[in-house]
Amino acid sequence: MQVRAGELDAQLKKSLLPAYAIHGDEPLLAMEAADAVRGAARRGGFTEREVLEPGRGFDWSEFTHATGSLSLFAAKKIVELRLPTGKPGPQGSAAIAAYCERPSEEQLLLVTLPRLDRTGQGSAWFNALARLGAVVDVWPLDRSRLPAWLGERLARQKQRAPREVLEFLTERVEGNLLAAHQELQKLALLAPEGELALDTVQDAVASVARYDP
Repeated sequence: MQVRAGELDAQLKKSLLPAYAIHGDEPLLAMEAADAVRGAARRGGFTEREVLEPGRGFDWSEFTHATGSLSLFAAKKIVELRLPTGKPGPQGSAAIAAYCERPSEEQLLLVTLPRLDRTGQGSAWFNALARLGAVVDVWPLDRSRLPAWLGERLARQKQRAPREVLEFLTERVEGNLLAAHQELQKLALLAPEGELALDTVQDAVASVARYDP
């Protein structure tokens, strides 16, 4: 199954799948997607979490052991596999594919990795994850969609903004959603709820900037 990042919350409300692979090149949305999966898993009774981040010389038997063992104190476990290069190598590819053939109902596999090219998305291990669970695609927002995205985020913190404010913020963050998130946090802290005026937003941003180290 393939799921867009914006569709993930709705999918998690329907069911919790055995595996999720989150890949893309938008760090904020990828982090939020992983947090959403972890939260849904915890609500589903997955009370233990084990994190593996393979590097040079990594022994993939550690992954096999992690996905094949359960704690005496927790019935269900999240196994989080972080692949910073997106390339598990021959041994890793085989280990992931083998687990997907015989998954455990007591475990949830969460794989996070950067955006894969066509070759990576066509690999056997990646397709095994897609068959078992969901591949979550996390792509950057087009600039044209950023004002609406900012407006939705402001609404979550009980604030709203006219077009001129949304355009000001859009220009300021230059497409960087992590920077946008930081600006929204400033507004939640320094600006009142309700309608935001442009001068209020500019003052809030400037007041924090003066004290940034």
